[in-house]
Amino acid sequence: MTSTAPIPRPAPLRVVPPSPGIDLAGAELAAAAFLAALGVTTNTDATAATPRRMAHAYAEMLGPRSFDLTTFPNDEDHNELVLASGIPVQSVCEHHMLPFLGTAHIGYLPGQRILGLSKLARVVELFARRPQVQERLTAQIADWLQTHLQPRGLGVVVEAEHLCMTLRGVRAGGTTTTTSTLRGALREDVRSRGEFLALVTSR
Repeated sequence: MTSTAPIPRPAPLRVVPPSPGIDLAGAELAAAAFLAALGVTTNTDATAATPRRMAHAYAEMLGPRSFDLTTFPNDEDHNELVLASGIPVQSVCEHHMLPFLGTAHIGYLPGQRILGLSKLARVVELFARRPQVQERLTAQIADWLQTHLQPRGLGVVVEAEHLCMTLRGVRAGGTTTTTSTLRGALREDVRSRGEFLALVTSR
């Protein structure tokens, strides 16, 4: 009797974001000087640690975490749309260094491999936790997934509120900006594109 050895599965891809080179001590000193220049007092019990907290807060907002990109063979030949909606987006506008917050919706038509769904949120964080503009963020998520997953079709929609628009300048509170990027069949096939966009807008 001949035994069949199991087919080895590829190891997950370890995704390690490039180090932003954060100097927390230097950031704290700079935050203290920045606040002093704006006339903000930092010598009370409540505000003495504000420069340190500010430095740590920005370090967290600008530091994506490493993760393992886990994919699985599409052994059952799934060919219908897979959609993950309402993925939190937390980023920082590179023009004013103020946060923008919202949600991402990612859909794909599987190719030879399917993706562990939690990894979609990890990919969003990978590109969101850095100084950004929303248009670039949307395209970077799509390009990265297209390269590493190679689906037959891919769509990314990001909806976000930019605090640089709601708290300053025009002060248009509640304004939402929507950006989208489509690849493969979700761009070229009218029916597939319509299904994806209809599911996104229904949420």
